[in-house]
Amino acid sequence: NESIAQPHWSLRSTTLKPSFSYQATLSGMFRTGSMGMMLVIFIACFLLRSPATDRYGILVGLRIETNHEPGVPMSKLYASAQAALDGVIEDGQTLAVGGFGLCGIPEALIAALRDSGKTGFTVVSNNAGVDGFGLGQLLTTRQIKKMISSYVGENKEFERQFLAKELELEFTPQGTLAERLRAGGAGIPAFFTKTGYGTIVADGKETRQFDGEWYVMERAIRTDVSLVKAWKADKSGNLVYNKTARNFNPMAATAGKMTIVEVEEIVEIGALDPDAIHTPGIYVDRIVLNANPEKRIEQRTVSK
Repeated sequence: NESIAQPHWSLRSTTLKPSFSYQATLSGMFRTGSMGMMLVIFIACFLLRSPATDRYGILVGLRIETNHEPGVPMSKLYASAQAALDGVIEDGQTLAVGGFGLCGIPEALIAALRDSGKTGFTVVSNNAGVDGFGLGQLLTTRQIKKMISSYVGENKEFERQFLAKELELEFTPQGTLAERLRAGGAGIPAFFTKTGYGTIVADGKETRQFDGEWYVMERAIRTDVSLVKAWKADKSGNLVYNKTARNFNPMAATAGKMTIVEVEEIVEIGALDPDAIHTPGIYVDRIVLNANPEKRIEQRTVSK
């Protein structure tokens, strides 16, 4: 399926005495995860004073209308990376992108992001790929306004744009970057760390002493959209990563208000060992299959 069903829920209520009516609508997308469909119904009851009887009339009656067929789970699967981004990506958004160098990057989603033509992104990622591949493509097309990362890496265009002051850069220590994303996904607004105290990393930030040691306060990161690469997913979005390709992906997956995942294999619900799942499907909104990613090697080393 290329799209997720968008059910429209309508709650209508009427009162017996005195005459009174209430109507509310709730429209939204409900996630399907390992716990199944989650449905919350709000029932409003009002006690209204009746002058004639000095008693109270009670609001009664509830009718629920929906255009979604009962018992049919809404699909998170999309036919292409472009389809998965449609209606989600806008100019000026903050994006978290998984990967470390070229390992574990969502190749197809990055290419679709490039082709979207949207610009002005703030991108949170360990680095920006290499020239012409990974996030490096978005630097070439000038679609990135700011990078929040820990490593310029092997990307010469990244370095050039930064030194020429054409690109904003917020350098963040690698472990701090991972924790800022994790904290964002966990609902923790900020935390203290020793890393960076006494350096320019701490400039303009709150510092505090605990047990005789100085710490720097770091704010959590919450993004508009997260683009994630996983090895395998079931149809409800439970994810399994492959070895070192896990890297920043689990933290990026939880930090996004909308999380889109590129995977190499999709299996039926129940096929994954629950103990092997790294990211629960409740965090995942959309899934796209890329069974044969290029997986370019950043630094090829051969024995003599």
